[in-house]
Amino acid sequence: METYRLITSLSLILQLLSRVSSPATVEESPEFWRSQAQRTLQAALDRTPNTNVAKNIVLFLGDGMGITTYTAARILKGQLQNQSGEETVTNMDTFPYVGLAKTYSVDFQIPDSAATATAYLCGVKTNLNTIGVSAAARNGVCRSQKGNEVTSILRWAKDAGKAVGIVTTTRVQHATPATSYAHSASRKWYSDADLPASARTNNCTDIASQLLSNTDIDVIIGGGRKYMTPRGTRDPEYPRDYSSRGRRKDGRHLIQEWQSLKAGKVAHYVWNKTDFDAVDPETTDYLMALFEPGDMHFDLERDPLMDPSIAETTEKAIRILSRNPNGFFLLVEGGRIDQAHHAGRGSMALHEAVALDRAVGKALELTNEEETLIVVTADHSHPLVINGYPFRGNSILGKSPLWASDMMPFTTLMYGNGPGNKMEGGKRPDIRKVDTKTSGYVQLAAVPLKSATHGGEDVVILARGPMAHLLQGVHEQSYIAHAMAYAACVGTDRRHCAARPAVAAARNQAGP
Repeated sequence: METYRLITSLSLILQLLSRVSSPATVEESPEFWRSQAQRTLQAALDRTPNTNVAKNIVLFLGDGMGITTYTAARILKGQLQNQSGEETVTNMDTFPYVGLAKTYSVDFQIPDSAATATAYLCGVKTNLNTIGVSAAARNGVCRSQKGNEVTSILRWAKDAGKAVGIVTTTRVQHATPATSYAHSASRKWYSDADLPASARTNNCTDIASQLLSNTDIDVIIGGGRKYMTPRGTRDPEYPRDYSSRGRRKDGRHLIQEWQSLKAGKVAHYVWNKTDFDAVDPETTDYLMALFEPGDMHFDLERDPLMDPSIAETTEKAIRILSRNPNGFFLLVEGGRIDQAHHAGRGSMALHEAVALDRAVGKALELTNEEETLIVVTADHSHPLVINGYPFRGNSILGKSPLWASDMMPFTTLMYGNGPGNKMEGGKRPDIRKVDTKTSGYVQLAAVPLKSATHGGEDVVILARGPMAHLLQGVHEQSYIAHAMAYAACVGTDRRHCAARPAVAAARNQAGP
């Protein structure tokens, strides 16, 4: 009853304030909402399902971008533009087809990025921590992966003659990008230095080496230099930082090997923005851009003179891949959304999601909806909630005006678990004088953990372009790979493209 009264009081106060500040706000009129609904309806009526073959596919993956993150990022994007935020329309919001994906892995109710990547890239659900293998493989057991390898849609596209690329804000050997080209019983086998003795004995290879040997990838952009060079090799950007030096025990210099493999082609390796900007996409056959020894910097901490944004890397990739007359497949991962969530840093996670949305906008500018299928989804969520009763336009990173029963405030964003649990003597910390909007602020959490876990609810699937309507509804996450492949006539199921000549002939005989 007390909560209800407080909510009612807050509502009355808000109404009074809004009338004082704006006597005739447009949203008070029912016609505002009716007209808006009519415009949306007409747009839907004007749009017919595009059943063209998808010449190109761009898959955007927000690592850890659950629906709560998706909503909160929308609000933040608007507030960064001095708007209320809730009404903001992001680039992702404009996609006409929406579905949900069930994210559980074969062995866990709540998954990780390796098992989920194998689902939406390879079309097969698998076990936690394994990449590019079926569920017959066991986490960390090298011998179990033999004969259980599964290939990804990136490989299917390459085999069909298309150009292929990966763009990530993590290291290119991380779970999501790695699954597009590697097979490993452990997502943690980044370089040969990470292989246990049993894996070496049973001839398992590290993920970084598979980047060169498994599939001919036209564009590779992200971080991960240290997994590519011999142990002790000084990093060109951080020569005095020992942790940034090369890690390989086998003495292989994979960057140099990659350059040798591309002899006779226009192939560029770059590690800084100056050289990256100098790469001419109109004349480039191959690009490997590794901007950091490990993961790339968070967007808020990125030096724009040293590292490009994910929108810039997406643009460069699309321009290079578009040279292939057969089309292309591009995987773009906003990978550090997840890492910020693990650290309980809500602000940082949302800014990463906003950066990903800018990359989506760039892809929309550079592609034709009639021939390019663009899909936006997430691998899993995090235990993030939007709670309290904040006023319209209240900072999504701020505090709710509703105080808790301990007579102290709490933030609108909170975690179910993570490093933000700071209970002392059974009491929450007093955040009345704390600026919760800073990028380093760690949101309050109910359960103490050094790193927040993942969440298990369904994640959104957004689709636009040829056969995008296939992704409406609630699906197993593994369905995504098959739907994209069917739309693009790659992989094994090519009924779509086989039927099109007959359909076209029948239409021609029937006349206009």
